[in-house]
Amino acid sequence: MPAAPIKVLLVDDDEDDFIIARELFREIGGSRYKLNWCDRFEDALEIISKGEHDVYLVDYRLGAQSGLDLLLQVQTDGCSAPIILLTGQDESDVDLLAMRAGAEDFLVKGQITAKQLERSIRYAIERKRADLEIQKLAAFPKCNPNPVLEFSADGKMTYCNESALDLARTFGRATLESILPANIKAVVHDCLTRNENRTLQTTFEQRTFSWRLVPIPASRMIHCYATELTERLNLEAQLRHSVKMDAVGQLAAGVAHDFNNILTIIQGHANLLMMNQRLDPELERPLQQICAASDRASNLIRQLLMFSSKQVMQPRSLNLNESISNISRMLHRLLGEHIILDSLTSENLPAVYADAGMMEQALLNLVINARDAMPRGGKLTISTSTALLDARLVMHNPKARPGTFVCVTVGDTGKGIDPKIINRIFEPFFTTKEVGKGTGLGLATVYGIVKQHEGWINVESQLGGGTTFKVYLPTADKKGLDPTSLEKSSVNVPLGIGSETILVVEDEPALRELVADILKSFGYQVFAASCGPEALCVWEQHKGEIDLLLTDMVMPEGVSGRELAEKLQFGNPQLKVIYTSGYSPGMAGQDIALLEGFNFLAKPYPPLKLAQLVREILDRKDKTTA
Repeated sequence: MPAAPIKVLLVDDDEDDFIIARELFREIGGSRYKLNWCDRFEDALEIISKGEHDVYLVDYRLGAQSGLDLLLQVQTDGCSAPIILLTGQDESDVDLLAMRAGAEDFLVKGQITAKQLERSIRYAIERKRADLEIQKLAAFPKCNPNPVLEFSADGKMTYCNESALDLARTFGRATLESILPANIKAVVHDCLTRNENRTLQTTFEQRTFSWRLVPIPASRMIHCYATELTERLNLEAQLRHSVKMDAVGQLAAGVAHDFNNILTIIQGHANLLMMNQRLDPELERPLQQICAASDRASNLIRQLLMFSSKQVMQPRSLNLNESISNISRMLHRLLGEHIILDSLTSENLPAVYADAGMMEQALLNLVINARDAMPRGGKLTISTSTALLDARLVMHNPKARPGTFVCVTVGDTGKGIDPKIINRIFEPFFTTKEVGKGTGLGLATVYGIVKQHEGWINVESQLGGGTTFKVYLPTADKKGLDPTSLEKSSVNVPLGIGSETILVVEDEPALRELVADILKSFGYQVFAASCGPEALCVWEQHKGEIDLLLTDMVMPEGVSGRELAEKLQFGNPQLKVIYTSGYSPGMAGQDIALLEGFNFLAKPYPPLKLAQLVREILDRKDKTTA
């Protein structure tokens, strides 16, 4: 495709000069140039203001006004195209005036050849283009939002833009000298010698910067572009921490699952021995110590799973006043002597349907957060109350809802929370503490626990005036449950001697054998299988005989406990099911322990608890849904 012609405007009040110019352009090559003519000063101003031409040829003599006047006027108006001034033979010193006024070249009429005209136009356009590029480059450091510096060959700073000065001021410095890399002079010399770019990284007052040095060999200078990396590095560190925490959580869950299987075996055999009426009295105390030690180990596993957010939910009717009382001694140790603890618990507080361990963990995290907000001491208040919320009170909180709730308030007299970040405090890994002094998971864990229990949290804070967290939880009767029956349902179930048939599915051989022995000791008929496919084979062999399925949730061979139960209940809708696992039920797809109609037995469990639950489920008249 041929190049577009160069558009030329001749400003000259003599038509003969236009004719001469037209002939010169024809000699050069008519298709390469498009010549227009204007003979009046005012018309020229209007045409040039439109910016439609690539170059302007302006005669010095334009009637009452001169070409210099036109040149100065259009440049003031922002003309960016090159201007070549045409002069007469007897007009001395016009060339100097023209160049000072901004003309790219000047030509003497009557002496202009086609070759000379073409060269002048070409050079004028190139010079103007180069000048514009130089202006852009010169303006770049000034308008660049990042610091830009310039160094001479000996490493001295010769220029810095306003952004660089602003950066220095944020550190209370007049210049950036103290913030620059210590070896800047050596690096500048090396850059120029090798003609290679270099990038340095420095940290000053907990802020990290990258310094990119670019050599300019022609001027023996170094341009340096600074970029702050602090936020990016923090995000990368949070990402690495998140990945690490997830990996540790997965590892913790796996270890806990295996350890829970082992604990179930230890506790089960120890309890069976203690239930033996012919037990040697000398063995009773050692067995009690074994059971106590395994209970402590079980609590450690619960904490490990809570850290990994895979704790098995074990909700029950719970009085939060008792939860506060249970951890009161620990709270005093956590707070120390410089913080006053004031507990204001409400009488006749309704029960909530919650996991006791998780509630205590949430309270501890809130207390630790309050303690850290009062490094010089203060007062921490924990209170409970019954909250009656109507539509008006909850309209400004999308998570809230009307009704009766138990409210736990944790307030401190600490430094308060900046309004700019208060909406982020429950984000995982968000923390205002120094590196290494906080994981950013404390309040995130509280948020997760409260949300899992169908509650919400309100936060009120004022800088310098302390912070108050209000946790709202639904009462137990909101679940349609009788709080008293919840507490007694598991302990009042008579054991009795059973005669039903139970299919036990467990991939751990020792645990499978133990569970079978326990159930047989209570009179049940037991079939055992190590995996889903084997259980299906047993089912086919004993159709109509099996009354209850006791299955681990996570098993090998590609068939989970949930899938196995669905297949068996398809053939026998009356089949009762109990799930068991050392994992959280949430890892199998949902929090089964919180869903009505699901029966979940968390490992480790004692023999009596297993027997009680089996008897309770078998005696139910309604079908248990898998």
